[in-house]
Amino acid sequence: MANVSIIGSERSGRTSLAANLGKKGTESDITLYNFVKGNDIYSFVDAIGYPASIKSLINAINLSDIALVCIPATGLNSQVGECIVALDLLGNKRGLFVITMSDKSNPMALSELTEKIKAITKGTNLEKWESVPVSTTTFEGLETLKEKIFALAEEVKKTNAALNELPPRIMVDHFFNVTGIGTVVLGIVIQGTIKMHDQFTLFPVKRPAEIRSIQSNDVDMKTAPAGTRVGLALKGVQSKEFDRGYILSKDEGVASKFTLQCRLSKFTQPLGVGDSVHLFAGLQDMPATISSISIGGKDATQVQAGSECTVVIAAQKDIAYSKNDRFLIARLNNPKQRFVAGCALA
Repeated sequence: MANVSIIGSERSGRTSLAANLGKKGTESDITLYNFVKGNDIYSFVDAIGYPASIKSLINAINLSDIALVCIPATGLNSQVGECIVALDLLGNKRGLFVITMSDKSNPMALSELTEKIKAITKGTNLEKWESVPVSTTTFEGLETLKEKIFALAEEVKKTNAALNELPPRIMVDHFFNVTGIGTVVLGIVIQGTIKMHDQFTLFPVKRPAEIRSIQSNDVDMKTAPAGTRVGLALKGVQSKEFDRGYILSKDEGVASKFTLQCRLSKFTQPLGVGDSVHLFAGLQDMPATISSISIGGKDATQVQAGSECTVVIAAQKDIAYSKNDRFLIARLNNPKQRFVAGCALA
């Protein structure tokens, strides 16, 4: 099992690529595609709501183990840059650059674009990612891309195997009622192993819930390990009590005020005390305000782009979190570059 986000600029060919990699499933501001290879299930998440909404982009990234950044053969643009900044701030470690519509270019131009990608990602978490030219018209490069995805998925398997014994956490991305079944949710087992009749609490609303049944890719399962994309029928909780990003677990932190250690993007505007921002935690997001900033242990009123600092941030509502979760601060109304900082709990 591997979960793969497909992101990139508008008209980058990302949706055509997704359709060539899997069978279309659930659709909202993100669209899911599934592909089965032997005993392995691959779930591809197309961030169709981006660039109009960065929520779609962050949701796709945080639902995935591997990211495919689609770049048209015509070249780089600001939206590709924004995707790279988001991945770097979130610390995503596995991925590939997919140069799409390669049939409309030539080997020399593709080589030059590959070198440009290396240049702009130098010093980021993405600097060692490979670039793969692909055409969904001639299908050239598609098999090469698949083999590289499968290779990265083997690394993901090893990582997830180490998470199987941790306390279970399920991150929910879709929820609805099914006649004769009741509440059904879709999501990812982000750690631990779940089984039928497990008792959990829905956070941050702290509602008890029991797993009645488990499916993955429409196949019934008795258990599901870390990394599995699941559909769960639940008892004791209604779909109207959910929101995207809510967590099912035994124990979860819940707060609306956080002290975060942050690294600002080199391309953002300065961040100041009193600034209104948007806070992302997993798939949860909401407006927030910067209450205080400190740099090197000293209070500050403002911090510059590319700097590290500690901030106290107050969100408008409670957020469910774990100590190792990554947070992201953004400005939704900034037309040039909306991502401000990647953060961890201080």
